[in-house]
Amino acid sequence: MTNRNTLDQGSLSKEVQLILALLNSGSLDETAQKHPQLFTDLNWDLFIELNRHHRVYPYLYPRLSKMETQAVPAEMLERLKWEYRRNTVQMLQLSGEMSNIASHLAELNIRCIFLKGPVLGQELYGDLSQRTSRDLDFLVPIDQLEDAETLLIRLGYEKEDKFESLLGDWKWREHHTTFIHPVSRINVELHWRLGPGPAKEPGFDALWRQSRTSPHFGQNVHYLGPEDLFMFLAVHGARHAWSRLRWLHDIKMLLLGKQPPDPALLTRLLERYSHSAVAGQTLILAAELLETPVDPALSPLMDNPKARKLARDVLFYLPRIVNLNTPPLEPEVEQHFSRYLPSILSPRNRLLRSAGFLYPYAADAKTLPLPKPLHFLYFPLRPVLWSWRKVTGVEKEM
Repeated sequence: MTNRNTLDQGSLSKEVQLILALLNSGSLDETAQKHPQLFTDLNWDLFIELNRHHRVYPYLYPRLSKMETQAVPAEMLERLKWEYRRNTVQMLQLSGEMSNIASHLAELNIRCIFLKGPVLGQELYGDLSQRTSRDLDFLVPIDQLEDAETLLIRLGYEKEDKFESLLGDWKWREHHTTFIHPVSRINVELHWRLGPGPAKEPGFDALWRQSRTSPHFGQNVHYLGPEDLFMFLAVHGARHAWSRLRWLHDIKMLLLGKQPPDPALLTRLLERYSHSAVAGQTLILAAELLETPVDPALSPLMDNPKARKLARDVLFYLPRIVNLNTPPLEPEVEQHFSRYLPSILSPRNRLLRSAGFLYPYAADAKTLPLPKPLHFLYFPLRPVLWSWRKVTGVEKEM
């Protein structure tokens, strides 16, 4: 484990400290004996709620239920037991649908890579019931996106997202569209990018070459190679300010797994796509909060001053129960997040973001409708139209 002391964990609530101690313990009975103060004067209702929010209860409940020490009230264990069983049923349902979708895609020669979901539960935890998943995320080549959408609709799914686009900007501004099945209520996120743009990322062919297949789900279920998976999980977690410990625990399980990322390959990948600081943040959090051993070859990533600052910023969110994707946010949280989110970008990605701002939005066409042959004029008019909306408050961007 690293001996760096980047994080001051004194600001974390007692309930969060107990969750961290349980996640880091090989023997929960030993934890209760060594740190009895963590189990006293605790808000157990908040402890349960934080377990739900951070989505670590499927991993913790099987261990808590086997404790000989009666440190956790029986009523609390029953509540966690119910959540655990509900999640197990949901994960089994998702795993069946994942295999079903993968088979149908294969029949149409549509390549797909599953990004999260049951395949990560099995790969990282050795048991899909020990990880939560609310939906199925999979990536297809953009030139097969329409065929994949048609298949999902044929399988009974209904498309929820409708992007307004002026000059095809949805291809890089957005990264997935959502489908929901009205009967099973399963959500599917169909990706054509790993994350929102504008930002450079590996193309589908590169990801496909490094992808793996799962012996548990069949040869049609592909998932990311270890280096690509680390970068994807790190960027995803950073973009959400690591506001759920489950995302960070995934990183720990990946680094401790049978096939961890190769440090040399990972470092080159991170440099190529300008994610070194985010990776350093990820490793610092995993090392200091979850006591994760870090390969010495990756230590330089943790020495980056920007990485250390980004890691400290995350402590603001851990004690809070907040979904950063669901506005409105509390003013204090919104203000903090509005500063944090741009800070995770590299200089190159900030430049791309600024350039993306100059690319016309659908809102520009609403402000000043022009015939299609004149749509090229939206490029020089873009700053003027944006300023007009800003001053008049007529419309927001997409």
